[in-house]
Amino acid sequence: DTFPPIEVSIRESIQAHYAAQGIEYLQNELKRLDPAYYQTIQTENPQTLQNPQRLMRFVEVCVGTKKPYSSFLQQVSVIRNFTPILIGLDAPREVLYERINLRVDQMMEKGLVQEVTALLGEQDNNALQTVGYKELFAHLNGNCTLTEAVDAIKQNTRRYAKRQLTWFKRNADIQWFDYQSPTASILDYINSKRN
Repeated sequence: DTFPPIEVSIRESIQAHYAAQGIEYLQNELKRLDPAYYQTIQTENPQTLQNPQRLMRFVEVCVGTKKPYSSFLQQVSVIRNFTPILIGLDAPREVLYERINLRVDQMMEKGLVQEVTALLGEQDNNALQTVGYKELFAHLNGNCTLTEAVDAIKQNTRRYAKRQLTWFKRNADIQWFDYQSPTASILDYINSKRN
């Protein structure tokens, strides 16, 4: 979908209202500006109504274009000449969490603190309000120790992974395999679906 550019002042105004009034402001604005889309979200994907970043985007498009956000969706139908084959790899939660913790340790060893330090002046940028950055910004601003920040990164990454799994598990088209399954068995499944 193609969206026109939105003035920065509009985005900043919506962010300020959100900071002052909370997520209810964003929910009410979307409901007022694009009631049909609000209803679609409420019915099909209600957790989106708890996502301030997504809601701010919806509202800023409505305000900036003076059109409903939904009017920009699926303007051009995409016709695919293939049927996707969806594969999921599943692992016991303790294995997944152990790998997440190891990955965070590796990121720290490879200079994540230095990367975040270089971005300190940009810390209010929405793109940097993600796991890994926000916790280290808190540390660099003196709000927690480095150990506390690293522990928070691990915990927040585990929570994110749990939400992702919940989301993917709702898709009945995904064929799940144990993460230790032989590659050949996965390829056999793919080949069986190709015809």
